[in-house]
Amino acid sequence: MNRHALEVLELPRVLALVAGRAASEPGREAVLAREPGTDPEALRRELERVAQTMAFLQEKAGWGPPTIPDARATLRRLAVKGSFLEPVEVHRLGVLLASGRELGRELDGRAGDHPALGSLRERLHEHPELEEAIVRTVEADGSVLDTASRELKRIRGELKRAHSRIVQKLESYMRTLPERVQVGDASVTIREGRYVIPVRREGKGEVGGFVHDESGTGATVFVEPPIAIRLMNELRDLERDEQREIQRILRELTGRLAPEADALTGSQEALVDFDSLHARARMATEWRATKPELLAPGSGALEVVGGRHPLLLAKQEDVVPFDLRLEPGERAMVVSGPNTGGKSVFLKALGLAAALAQSGFIPPVRAGTRLPVFGGIFADIGDEQSIAESLSTFSAHLENLKEIVAEADGTSLVLIDEMGTGTDPMEGAALARAILETLVERGALSVVTSHLGQLKTLDTDGSGVVNASLQFDPDRMEPTYRLVKGRPGRSYGLAIARRLGFPTDVMDRAEGHVSQGEASVEDLLETLERKEKEAETLVADLARERTEATRLREELQDREAELRRQERTAERRSREEARRLLMDAREEVEDAIREVRSAADAEGDVDEASRRARRRVEEAARRQKERKPGEAAAAGEAPELAVGQRVRLPGGGQKGVVAGLKGGRAVVEVGGLRMELPAADLEAVPHQGGGAEEEGARRTRATAAAGAARDERSAADRGGWSGPETDPSSEVDLRGYRVEEVELELGRALDAAVVGGLSDLLIIHGKGTGAVRARVQELLEIDRRVKEFRLGRPGEGGAGVTVARVG
Repeated sequence: MNRHALEVLELPRVLALVAGRAASEPGREAVLAREPGTDPEALRRELERVAQTMAFLQEKAGWGPPTIPDARATLRRLAVKGSFLEPVEVHRLGVLLASGRELGRELDGRAGDHPALGSLRERLHEHPELEEAIVRTVEADGSVLDTASRELKRIRGELKRAHSRIVQKLESYMRTLPERVQVGDASVTIREGRYVIPVRREGKGEVGGFVHDESGTGATVFVEPPIAIRLMNELRDLERDEQREIQRILRELTGRLAPEADALTGSQEALVDFDSLHARARMATEWRATKPELLAPGSGALEVVGGRHPLLLAKQEDVVPFDLRLEPGERAMVVSGPNTGGKSVFLKALGLAAALAQSGFIPPVRAGTRLPVFGGIFADIGDEQSIAESLSTFSAHLENLKEIVAEADGTSLVLIDEMGTGTDPMEGAALARAILETLVERGALSVVTSHLGQLKTLDTDGSGVVNASLQFDPDRMEPTYRLVKGRPGRSYGLAIARRLGFPTDVMDRAEGHVSQGEASVEDLLETLERKEKEAETLVADLARERTEATRLREELQDREAELRRQERTAERRSREEARRLLMDAREEVEDAIREVRSAADAEGDVDEASRRARRRVEEAARRQKERKPGEAAAAGEAPELAVGQRVRLPGGGQKGVVAGLKGGRAVVEVGGLRMELPAADLEAVPHQGGGAEEEGARRTRATAAAGAARDERSAADRGGWSGPETDPSSEVDLRGYRVEEVELELGRALDAAVVGGLSDLLIIHGKGTGAVRARVQELLEIDRRVKEFRLGRPGEGGAGVTVARVG
């Protein structure tokens, strides 16, 4: 890869920015060492590793890598046979083991979601026993702990006692010295590692021994008396024993670590690798970047969505993104527009997107970005005048262009800023055109910026060259930094000069020197820009209106959904209320029947029992009549009903047939039972023809004409209810019924069983999915008429039937 181009694009600065997110020095070095590669598969795998690390860090919000020591030199020493490590080196390897274990624990079980991290997990080495031995032996500052061995602890205990003995002996000896020798407030001290006592200079002969130091005035000398020499020699012997034991411990630990050297080296590399991934993933997350798709070298297409310059993102958040799409036949783009419009920044951002992706970084781009893997990236951007090499700005540009022409091929990306400037405009344009045509013929993908009109005219069918401009707001005379493909841009040189306050007469004269042809082209471009701006404004207005319409539609849908929810809630409550009233009425009727039967069985007063039963039924009917119309259904006008018409009961659930009409009330037959209800609570059901219900309706219409008056009067006398019109059966077959139809049919069978005096009811529901059986048992559980129930025995039908005990 062309080093000069990477320097011009400021790739090293971006790498330093990313390296600052690493948690360790080795991790920072690993980020800075990354270079662009050209193997598409390897690059795709690396970007996928970064993307998986991004996902991992998002799952572990607030988590950071463990401490990653720089153990490279220590591991090299460990590989040397016969060497032993210093305490700080042993501690460093202990940290390496602990960090590998900690990171391994975080990565465990994530191979399914993040397979790239799963392979990294395999390289982390763990050795709990060795890690514990190191923790027990050394401190981070390199000191060896007493817990390293029993012998070391014993030696240090003796050392402590030896120090105490010396101090005690010397203090006792000082008290025996004559006063002319003693120094006031003197105490035992240490000089040059030896215990000494302070005495006056003139008395040092009386003390004897060795003088190790003297005070600043020279009046006091620090003497090691003969009594201390022997004790100090014993102390030195113990200190040598301590060092020998420490060396033994370190050699032993080194011996245990040596066989693990390769595994520890792999773990060190894995930890540094993860830190590099962690830094790149953090940076991509800050950029809100998305992994681009990498295409094979020489692929015709290139597309950047939401591209931004990473160094600008580090300074400010409101960076205007650019979108760029080059079709397979478009090999060169000429970008024009005013100075300070952002053309150079655009070129660098494009080059950095490619260089970063090929270096294993997810660049600041959005989803949908597709980048070919370039075999080479070339750039000539900025003023590169070299005084040291006696090159002018133009000569320096020529040197760069010569290298580009010599080396660029069909897999290259070429970025050239202000192409053809620095010399006579006519000759510069001719040279620039020749170079651009040569690059297009070779198949290189080139993006250049220029003010030269000759380059703007190359955008013709089949030329492989396309125009583009960086948008400029002519009203505010400010760049918008938006890339517009398909048309050249104006330079706005005279307009900017006039805006900056140049004298009017000078500007008038300058505009007079512009040729008529050039002025016409500028006018056409200005008209095109204004119309384009008006179109963009219109599109933005339409987008806002569409957004508002979408919001209103969603709000309306939410309101409709809420109304439907409220309707369902009201309907459910109505069904529950109707069912409760129905069950209450049933219980009153059943209690009345049982009372009459009991009186008959006991040969009691049957007439009195019948009167009491009638009063109970009438009370149930009264409570039903007192229920306000609309409690179980929305109040409304009474529908037009006729005898024999099918209706839906309050709550929208059960259906029945009108058996009679009286004022604003209707007698409705439901499953062999009759009830009197307000006509306003009923809903007419359209005629559908056929079926059992229609047959029931025809049967009701046939009998209603002959006995309507009797039915209505009898129903009213009994409080609105009549018993079943069919003989009770000891079984009910629910096979073929839907779950929602079970309650009606089962209730009718239970009514008939209770009224008919049956003790057991066999309910046939089949096995199937078990849904009907579950609904049957759920209803039996809450029905107070059912004493108990069970599944059928083998001879009764097994799990396909349920036997209920009623009474």
